[in-house]
Amino acid sequence: MEYLINLAILFSIYSMLALSLNMVIGMSGLVSLAQAAFYGIGAYATAIGMTSLGLGFFTTILLGIVINVAIAFVVGKILARFQYDYYAIVSAGLSVIVFSILLNWKKVTNGALGIYGIGKPVVAGYAFYSNSAFLGLALLFTAAIFALYVWIDRSSFGRVLKALREDERLTHVMGYKTKYYKSVIFVLSAALSGIAGAFFASYIAFIDPTTFQLKEGIFLFTIIIVGGLSSAVGSIVGALILISLPEVLRFVGLPYEIAAQLQQIIYGALLVLMMIFKPQGFFGKFRM
Repeated sequence: MEYLINLAILFSIYSMLALSLNMVIGMSGLVSLAQAAFYGIGAYATAIGMTSLGLGFFTTILLGIVINVAIAFVVGKILARFQYDYYAIVSAGLSVIVFSILLNWKKVTNGALGIYGIGKPVVAGYAFYSNSAFLGLALLFTAAIFALYVWIDRSSFGRVLKALREDERLTHVMGYKTKYYKSVIFVLSAALSGIAGAFFASYIAFIDPTTFQLKEGIFLFTIIIVGGLSSAVGSIVGALILISLPEVLRFVGLPYEIAAQLQQIIYGALLVLMMIFKPQGFFGKFRM
């Protein structure tokens, strides 16, 4: 039972990340690879806040959101000038920069040794020490982000984002400030990724920079490609598929080294096959 609860918690965290990334890529068509950076910042804000500053879990979530919003606002202004492949390349650069900072700013992040002893959430004196209680809290936040995604998708703001996705020049000609919309959705996505990072740090109780490399952003990209672009349900399904896949390989009985390499091969092959045969994903509403 604990094994299934553990998988469910990871599924919840990656569902939050997939939903937040799909807001940028699915709704507005902007291929961002910066999600791992904001995920890591949220995780480290919680880790440092709870271990060094004595802050509570929910306070550190707010701290991570504030930091992510500030960084995303500045970076979003720069990214708004780019389109297509250039947008992806510049956003990937942010992930590389943040990873380097987490790895080398040892006085704050403890470098490659990471941070351990991260606490659990506490509400009105009740601590979420048990995995089942933590799962309930994670699912609550996942549901809230899911509801936010659906609300934005159906709003006038979401309709402009979709128009931006289909033809940015035409949308601009029609009088919409496309750079503004691109910046806002990028900032919102970063804030939500920080929440996922906070849950990851608190659940694992130990983090180090290797978790937040560029390859994590590519993994998240794979999740929404498989599940479906511009689909809240697709984000959830994609997370479920790709979180469950490594566990299937584990039951096959292969040595860890072989299983890890095979996992990366399967992820890559799955991404290629989806782009060829079903580029909109299982529940997607448009194709890349």
